[in-house]
Amino acid sequence: MTATPLKLYAFDAEDLAVLSAHLQDAVLKPTDIAYLARERRFALVCNRFDWTAAEGGECQRRRTGLHFERVTTVRARAVPKGEDAVLELLTIHFEAEGEESPGGTVELVFAGGGGIRLTVECIEAAMDDLGPMWAAVATPKHD
Repeated sequence: MTATPLKLYAFDAEDLAVLSAHLQDAVLKPTDIAYLARERRFALVCNRFDWTAAEGGECQRRRTGLHFERVTTVRARAVPKGEDAVLELLTIHFEAEGEESPGGTVELVFAGGGGIRLTVECIEAAMDDLGPMWAAVATPKHD
């Protein structure tokens, strides 16, 4: 199956939920993550499991970039370090600062209890597939 690469944007919590669904079970290394404080940008590159292809019986992954703009702080907890560490992204969610404020906290939740919290002025994110799909070893499974 040769699916068209995805290019998605998020400007509110509903949009972010769509990005989260497409990025569920993506794997990456801590070295694939960067916070560019001067640009107020948080970025990562991961191997995204293609759940749409899985619905058609294909087990595939694709290299994908994700970035958030207007990031003021980044905090990580229980995120392993080192070149051999592998993170599995479970979900991304947003907690608003207040009812009237567009700002708040975006949290990337990883298997094993680790996470990264981004304080953002507003939700402004983009996900972009960077290359072709390749066969994955297995379909991710959860308890």
